Amino acid sequence: MPLTDAAIRAAKPQANKTLKLTDGGGLQLWIAPSGGKLWRLAYRFDGKQKKASFGAWPAVSLKEARRLRDEAKTLLASGVDPGQQKKVEKANTAVSRANTFSAVASELIDKKRREGKSEGTLHKNEWALSFVMPMLGDRPIAEVKASEILAGLRTVEQRGRHETAVRLRALVGQVFRYAIATGRCDSDPTFALRGALTTPVVKHRPAIVEPAPFGALLRSIDGYAGDPTTRLALQLLTLTFVRPGELRNAEWSEFDLNAAVWSIPAGRMKMRRPHRVPLAPQAVSLLRQLHAMSGHRRLLFPGLRSVERPISENTLNGALRRLGYSQDQMTAHGFRAAASSLLNESRKWSGDAIERQLAHADPDEVRRAYARADFWPERIEMMKWWAHHVDELRRGAEVVPLRRA
Repeated sequence: MPLTDAAIRAAKPQANKTLKLTDGGGLQLWIAPSGGKLWRLAYRFDGKQKKASFGAWPAVSLKEARRLRDEAKTLLASGVDPGQQKKVEKANTAVSRANTFSAVASELIDKKRREGKSEGTLHKNEWALSFVMPMLGDRPIAEVKASEILAGLRTVEQRGRHETAVRLRALVGQVFRYAIATGRCDSDPTFALRGALTTPVVKHRPAIVEPAPFGALLRSIDGYAGDPTTRLALQLLTLTFVRPGELRNAEWSEFDLNAAVWSIPAGRMKMRRPHRVPLAPQAVSLLRQLHAMSGHRRLLFPGLRSVERPISENTLNGALRRLGYSQDQMTAHGFRAAASSLLNESRKWSGDAIERQLAHADPDEVRRAYARADFWPERIEMMKWWAHHVDELRRGAEVVPLRRA
């Protein structure tokens, strides 16, 4: 006799024995001595007696259990074992959960870490991906559509972060291409989003590049009344014109003051190539002063909260603000533009040597593939000249006394 909801509610467990109530068509409700009520389907496949589980009552109602039974009967009629089919579906679900966008993105970050990408770059990647994780993180990557990605990118774009949104689209594309390479999906939906985002307006970093104002800046830095290590950082940035992050994260082990060379490892360079900086005597002198302050530490510029972490990105720019230079006038990165402009205007040095010292990649791929020259001798002389020129600019115009008539 078919079961009813009332009969199921009224059924009581038996001590030391599982009570089996039959609904029909092989569907049974097993009532354990503990009181649990579980749906089971008894069926035959390939001449063997088998059972399938449909879950527990009341989470799975009588109506739902009958629907599952009918689906199983349909599979049997098609020559499919419903129990085996359920195992396959369960395994596929587990694979889908392991192949979520979040899981694949984490694998990609780990791969980049093994390849030697800097922790700063990895942190920025993780920070950028966090914007789309609420929408995409738990989704099986093979099921994610372009419209879902665009919705996540729009949340960034609506905050006015147009450049971040464009970069994030490219980063999400990297996740999908890694998933394709590892067999987790078949296509990259970010290709369909080209042109869908607002094109960011390119803003060049502010920099003082005229000789006289640059000299005034140098005199202001010399008179900086804040932390002396911050003053030394700005002075070294002037003489080496490396990227601010390369200076902030500099370690004493990278320096040979006797040979006057700073060797920056590839992992800390933007272009992922090792870079050497010839140190003029003035730079060596500043470094010896700094060594008396932080030479017993790993970092040249350890932070205040932890000596194992460098000063923050805002330390140098904050010092420039305290000196009276707004963010529209000068930034820590602007020392590179100043050096580049003034060195090129001097016409004393080849453009190749200047670009190599700036650690720029040649935009011409063919030329970049064949250009292996380091221009080291020229760069050594150039950095000495630059240090002397900086001294001249700092002193300003020479005052020439006029003779009386």
